[in-house]
Amino acid sequence: MLVGRSVALFALAALLEIGGAWLVWQGVREHRGWVWIGGGAIALGLYGLVATLQPHADFGRILAAYGGVFVAGSLAWGMVVDGFRPDRWDVTGALICLAGVAVIMYAPRGH
Repeated sequence: MLVGRSVALFALAALLEIGGAWLVWQGVREHRGWVWIGGGAIALGLYGLVATLQPHADFGRILAAYGGVFVAGSLAWGMVVDGFRPDRWDVTGALICLAGVAVIMYAPRGH
């Protein structure tokens, strides 16, 4: 149950962080304005809140593992939202990152 909750929180965090950054990008780089930037800032703040809801208490471990989720999520976001097509090296790198997430977060520990 804890693994399922953790994975769901990582997914929500990625949606908020990547989506928030994309909104800021759109507001600034695509000249969509302050409403987009503000929405992005709110989403980024919510990302920080969601990260605190992880069932594990080790900040460094959670953020390190989340980095792998961010990498894979960013590629997926680009595919869905911007029409980006990753090559085999992008996919390979994302899979390596997700394997790292699994090792860091879910490997059995003897404590």
